[in-house]
Order: sequence, then structure tokens, then C-alpha cells
Amino acid sequence: MAANSVKNAPKVLVLGVGNVVMGDDGVGIRVVQQLQREYRFPKGVEIVDGGTLGLDLLPVLEGRSHLIMVDAVETGKEPGTCVRLSGEELPIALETKISPHQMGLKDLLSVARLMGQAPGKMVLIGVQPGNIEMGTELTHEVSLQVESMKGAVLKELTAYGVQCRPVSRAVNDEYRD
Repeated sequence: MAANSVKNAPKVLVLGVGNVVMGDDGVGIRVVQQLQREYRFPKGVEIVDGGTLGLDLLPVLEGRSHLIMVDAVETGKEPGTCVRLSGEELPIALETKISPHQMGLKDLLSVARLMGQAPGKMVLIGVQPGNIEMGTELTHEVSLQVESMKGAVLKELTAYGVQCRPVSRAVNDEYRD
């Protein structure tokens, strides 16, 4: 790949958030963990398990042109319903918190905007949870959507011009080991 095209490549953060001991609230973490295991991404793309860190994630946002968040989100729809939210839909979606980390995520995005560190393009790939009580298992409805959510993240990355390689095919030097 030409050096000029690498220089112009987007700086993308894929951020999984949630709490893996609160049932479906951990779906975002599970999705990014699978992406980390199954794919290799070019330089400029970082896949992060943000857990419940909230404002502690501010330094990770710095210098990013694109942010893809993956999380359980209250939509009022049937459990397992997937959504893609962007722009002005994001603050509205984060108003109805299903767990404490979502307030941290809303605060994170607000502080990032105030500091001029908010990525220009932000998307939330979410799923309506069925259960957010103590437990490490996803409900059946939500577990069925993990593959769809991974696919949605990969589709976003492709739309940004990012080429992801499955682990078995990631042999090019441009991709991290």
C-alpha cells in the first residue's frame, strides 16, 4: 500500500462497553473480544474492551476520526433487536441508562466534545437486552445477535475504507500480529 494512502487512513476506535457479570449488559465486550480473536486490523484501527471505564477512556479517544461503540442499549423494542444509531440519536439513546456505565459513556462523549477530542463520525451498534441482572450468560435472544453485531461493525469499517482480515488470512505486514 502506498505511504500516502496509509497517511490518509481513518483513525478508528471500536469500543466495546458493558459489564460481563450483568447478563446482556456484557454483549459489547463479547463482540469486541471476538473481533480481537478472529480478525486482524490495519494500523490506525484499534479494538478496545472498554468495560465500565467511562471517563477513564478519554485518552483512548484522542486523535480518532471515527468511533464505533458496541453496547446493550435500551430501545423499548423486543430483546435481541439490533440497532445502529449515529449523530443526534446517540445522546438520546444514552439518556435511558440500563447500567451505570452508560452514564459514564454519555459523560465521556460530552467531555470529549468539550475538549475538541470527539471523533467526527460516531456510531453505536447496539442490541436491546433481555436481562441485565447478575450473571455471566447472555440471554438466548441477545446471544443470537452477537454475529450480526460483529457483521455490523465490520460493515462500518468497510464503509470507512478499512480492510479487515480474518486471522487465518492476515499475513500482510500492514496488519498487526
